[in-house]
Amino acid sequence: MRRNRRVKILATLGPSSSEQDIIENLWRAGADVFRINMSHTDHDRLAMLVNRIRSVEEKVGRPIGILADLQGPKLRVGTFADGPVMLENGATFVLDNDKAPGNAERVYLPHPEILKALEPTHRLLLDDGKIQLRVTEASATRAVTEVIVGGKLSDRKGVSVPDSEIATSAMTEKDHRDLIAALEQNVDWVALSFVQRPDDIAEVRKITRGRAGVLAKIEKPQAVGRLDEIIELSDAIMVARGDLGVEMPLEQVPGLQKQITRAARRAGKPVVIATQMLESMISAPVPTRAEVSDVATAVFEGADAVMLSAESAAGSFPIEAVSTMDKIAQQVEQDRNYLQIIHAQRTDPEATGADAISAAARQIAETLKLAGVICYTTSGATGLRASRERPSTPLIVLSPVLATARRLALAWGLHCVVSEDAANEDDMVDRACHIAHQEGFAKPGQRIIVTAGVPFGTPGTTNMLRIAFVGSDGRSAV
Repeated sequence: MRRNRRVKILATLGPSSSEQDIIENLWRAGADVFRINMSHTDHDRLAMLVNRIRSVEEKVGRPIGILADLQGPKLRVGTFADGPVMLENGATFVLDNDKAPGNAERVYLPHPEILKALEPTHRLLLDDGKIQLRVTEASATRAVTEVIVGGKLSDRKGVSVPDSEIATSAMTEKDHRDLIAALEQNVDWVALSFVQRPDDIAEVRKITRGRAGVLAKIEKPQAVGRLDEIIELSDAIMVARGDLGVEMPLEQVPGLQKQITRAARRAGKPVVIATQMLESMISAPVPTRAEVSDVATAVFEGADAVMLSAESAAGSFPIEAVSTMDKIAQQVEQDRNYLQIIHAQRTDPEATGADAISAAARQIAETLKLAGVICYTTSGATGLRASRERPSTPLIVLSPVLATARRLALAWGLHCVVSEDAANEDDMVDRACHIAHQEGFAKPGQRIIVTAGVPFGTPGTTNMLRIAFVGSDGRSAV
């Protein structure tokens, strides 16, 4: 079964979508990768979901990617003695290291690292940004603030500090345990929340050691400020618009989405657009017109994947949400302006043989109107280079490594097939023609272009391309 679109769909599993038949229906509706949110998943449930996804994968005969999304640090205020309090605009409110229950004048902040990082004029955002405070005095034990935007504050509401870089890891002890459990289950991707600096990515890479791709979620101003360094160390990027919109002015988020998407595309790293894409479909069978436009904008921008969160995890219409996203993406990619917009953002290949060959394969395929570009890849690097080119010609990736095919399920335009490595050049061409025909991309008499590395089976050596005819039997013809 082949998709009729290039952009991929990432669907979150949850209470509405944990059963195996639902997971299968989500895949058939268009989900290419499944996200498991470790904020709400213990290790037994993680193993159960992975097993169910792998069972679906075996049944449908297509590689399916799995992403384990680590929770990250949850910063929260303490509790209040007499229930919720009202903070009035202009009032003074103190956050301190006193564990006593709070009141309308103060509350316990169980995060000494925040108190140490705060300085006068820094902002504190409470309860997803509904309440805004500005620091007037700061020490290692307490922060005196002025209430800029007041409201009701109750126990354990979240705290964001957009102006402060907190001297703490993006990975908590829980995240470390969850990461080990996810690697034991052979997930394909791990997502790191609340990244502030490149060191956060390096810390995770030391543990994964290539066993899973590392996806950095961009949701803090500090990460935006060091975006290029973070992209360089990551395998993929997520524009996590929910928390990004809390920590930064909402009106800046659309521009940042474009900035991050284009930076990731230049680097050849998959980029995912996430949060509230079809939010109304949590409770309604159809989305709003604005949501349709939002998804379409991400597709026009050339994002590798668009993501559903609560829509597929906890909503009443998970399959309809995936199906709707699939239809929007297909329609956008058929728009006459789509390829023009995508191609306008294409960047020059890097000065390597592999990049030059990927660029040449795309140009030849488009000039000669070939049926497909077929890439042999062991590590996945060749597939990502081909995807970076955003060709109008279909892309088929052949890999002898199942884990590589699963990981590449996240990347734009890649139709991944697990196949034995070629024995020699003739076998390579013959196998490519057969699979292109078998998968419905090429008809007898059509031509394809094949890229590979010689010697075969050596990762990172893409150094050849060849044009081949598909014969009447679906094999190569001279």
